[in-house]
Parts: sequence; C-alpha cells; structure tokens
Amino acid sequence: MRDIRFKAVHRGGKLDLRRHLLLAAWAADCAEHVLPLFSKKLPRDARPRRAIEAARAWSRGEITAGAARTAAIQAHAAARSAVDGAARAAARSAGHAAAVAHMGDHALGAALYAVKAIRETGCHENSSGADREIARQRTCLPRGIRALVLSRLETFSVMKGRRPRR
Repeated sequence: MRDIRFKAVHRGGKLDLRRHLLLAAWAADCAEHVLPLFSKKLPRDARPRRAIEAARAWSRGEITAGAARTAAIQAHAAARSAVDGAARAAARSAGHAAAVAHMGDHALGAALYAVKAIRETGCHENSSGADREIARQRTCLPRGIRALVLSRLETFSVMKGRRPRR
C-alpha cells in the first residue's frame, strides 16, 4: 500500500510539488553515487545514466513525468540485462530515481537499491561500505524532506526487525 505522504497533492495525497521535486533530486544523487558499478560492467549502456538525467530534468521542470517514467522503464530494462548483482541494483536505483516523477516513494527505492548495489559488490568491506552509503544518503537529505524520508525508512527498519537509525 502506498504511503499517502508520498503521493502528490494533485493525485489526492499530501506531497506538495516543492517536496516532490526535492525527492527526485535526492534520489538522483543516490543513484548517481553507485552508477559506476553499472557503467564499469556495461559501459555502452547509457539507459541508467539517462534515467538519472531524466530525474534531474524533471526536478527542474524541464521534462514531463511521462518522459521521466519512460526513462525509468528503460533503466529497469537495463537492470534485467545485467548479470552482475551490483550493476543490476545500480540500474534499478537509477530507474527508481526517474520514477519519482510518477510517485514520490520511488525515492526510497533509489536509496535502498543504491545500498544494495554496494552490498552486492562482494567486497569483504561491503557491510561497512553499505553503512557509509546509508550515512552519506542521510547527510545529503535536504531539510525539506528529511523528516518525511527518515520516518518512512524507520518503518522499513521496524518491519525488518532492525533498530532505526537517526
């Protein structure tokens, strides 16, 4: 079930345009941080990069939500073509970033898949790398959406039996 706080006001939700745009920009930041994990494995596939660019363009009012959604779908297709788990998760992060234009809660998917991408690298430090990524994402959260995002992430933590972090 969708969280009404992440549903746009014009669709009957509580998410005003200013915060919706902030969510898209933050999601693009999350996805861009792990994009090299995809680009290293599939350097000729620009679909995830284009999805991140679409998220940023939508957050600046330069493209429609429909155009951003199309880029999201293409990034998810790129994820399906990736054999490597880290590359696949990085492409999914980019897809979710672009999909924020359609529904605000996709920003959480961008953040969570970015963390998953780091965990999927198979590096012995992947756990601490994931913790650093979570800390980086939280530090980068704009003040206008900080409480909204952290409250939702706490819900995910509780559902998975983890203690929430601040």
